[in-house]
Amino acid sequence: MLLHQILEFAAAESPQSLALIAAERQWTFAELLDEVQRLAVDISSLTTPGDRVAIISDNCPVLLTALYAIPAAGAIVTLGNTRHSVTELTAMIHSTEPTVLLASCEQLDRLAAELPNFASLRTVICMNGTHESAHAHSDLKPGTQASEPVIDPAAPAWLIHTSGTTGTAKGALLSHRSLLAAIQNTALSRPMSTEDVYLFPFPLFHVAAYNVLHVHLRRRPVVLLPRFDAGEVLRLIQSHSVTTCSLAPTMLSMLLDHPDRATTDISSLRQISYGASAMPLDLLRRVLKELPDCGLAQGYGMTELSGNAVFLDPASHRLAASTHPHLLAAAGRPGPLVALRIAGDDGAELPLGQSGEIFVRGDQVCEGYFRAPDATAESKHGPWFATGDIGRVDEQGYLYILDRKKDLIISGGENVASREVEDLLSTHPQVAQVAVIGLPDDHWGEVVCAVVVATAGASDGTTADTDIDSAELIEWTRDKIAGFKRPRVVLVVQELPVNASGKVDKRLLRTTLPARN
Repeated sequence: MLLHQILEFAAAESPQSLALIAAERQWTFAELLDEVQRLAVDISSLTTPGDRVAIISDNCPVLLTALYAIPAAGAIVTLGNTRHSVTELTAMIHSTEPTVLLASCEQLDRLAAELPNFASLRTVICMNGTHESAHAHSDLKPGTQASEPVIDPAAPAWLIHTSGTTGTAKGALLSHRSLLAAIQNTALSRPMSTEDVYLFPFPLFHVAAYNVLHVHLRRRPVVLLPRFDAGEVLRLIQSHSVTTCSLAPTMLSMLLDHPDRATTDISSLRQISYGASAMPLDLLRRVLKELPDCGLAQGYGMTELSGNAVFLDPASHRLAASTHPHLLAAAGRPGPLVALRIAGDDGAELPLGQSGEIFVRGDQVCEGYFRAPDATAESKHGPWFATGDIGRVDEQGYLYILDRKKDLIISGGENVASREVEDLLSTHPQVAQVAVIGLPDDHWGEVVCAVVVATAGASDGTTADTDIDSAELIEWTRDKIAGFKRPRVVLVVQELPVNASGKVDKRLLRTTLPARN
């Protein structure tokens, strides 16, 4: 099966059923399939199989259509994060060498000065109007493709960049097969009813977009927002009788705190799914009190797993809120289409209850990293994928995440590689040493904290907190890195703690520095 066949089968069975609500418009499955087929023909005329087609845009119907249509043409969707800086987007385009770029007018404005430097680009298309930077000088002519391409289910469909141990963005290659396996695993682990209406507030350029395809597989409609806005989410839940949605804990808290909450009827909600960060116990109890008919479900996964692989169901959340609070620390149980094992440093499987690195096996594991054979070999061990997370499994089969071996910070649902921020800050003339960690934060889950040692020239010999102007250092990072990666806290110290091997002891930093509230 291929991704676009989700819509083909849905349109054949229920052509007039509602598939998409966005931008004050509605599409049936038949209408959405028609949009996908039209775009697939256009992309086929501009590409050859295996070409990358970069798309940089906030959520919109065209972006959703492209997630189906570009792979249907035999090309690979290369998703750009609109929150990234121009420097980061430029690096992504240079490394993936797309032949076609689809972007919104706003993103073309940002990239206009860089576009002439992208040697691989033959075609630039403005998605929401006209733009002076849009052009087409492909050697291929529209309509020249004679027939639908023959596509191997193992062929890459989506290329999504993810941060790892080095902080260098790596492009995870998600195939038709891996994405459909993740969708099927979710379908078996998180049932939907025949009356469900699903609201999706996350960016479609994240792997979370697989949830949209899951909903379409179940023949149910998706309500799509350009970006998360708590007031707009409340309005759409009421106006479209939304029954289920995905929200990060930060988003959920903002929803409940919004001034319109008291006058908006959201009683149609029956389930809220969350991920990216843990659910605070106080927030869990508040949700169960204020929305007593709404269950909570968590998913644990990552880009390389094409979505979620482990699920914590509503029943476990109710137990966590009452008699088993320890379950709130659990990621859940593995879905029926994956296997987990916990391994030690030597790769050998550990006994139940012991902590070690989490390995996952299943068809939803990605095909590897784009043009990064060493990184692929490091992560893939035969059929097993090394997640880089440290965890344990209890006697009831619940997985607990104990630490992130890859040293990622998760702030507002976005992954931040500490190494990337450290590499940037280390170029500042007043910074001699730097360690970047995540500090707990009630609103964002975590915030980026830079712990720095000043250079000798920056210190006046007085107290450490006057060596570097923290606000000035934070401002210096503006336009050099995405906003969600910029430090919100800078702490200046005389020295960084190191462990026996001479490396900075970040575990100690995390436990000794204050939390942000």
